[in-house]
Amino acid sequence: MPLLVGAVVFALIGLLAGAAAIFVVPEYFPMARGLTIATALVSALLSGLVAQFTLAGDLPETLAATVLCTGLLTSVLARPDLAARHGSHRRRRHAA
Repeated sequence: MPLLVGAVVFALIGLLAGAAAIFVVPEYFPMARGLTIATALVSALLSGLVAQFTLAGDLPETLAATVLCTGLLTSVLARPDLAARHGSHRRRRHAA
């Protein structure tokens, strides 16, 4: 896979991972949304580049390694301790 095409694919993986983190578990990412997206994007580009050169361009393994590393590096920002303290935003409040 050419480097430019790989960079675009890795960027899409990063953007999708960041968006998924924000929309699936937003209570775990209380900081600015841009930080989560930027972290996912940069981690996908860097891990994709490293995986592409390390695995000698084998496409399925490169994409799998990129997705795995992006998910792991994006999860570093997660704050489940704050989510547990404040409660989920999806929880319904019942009238007393």
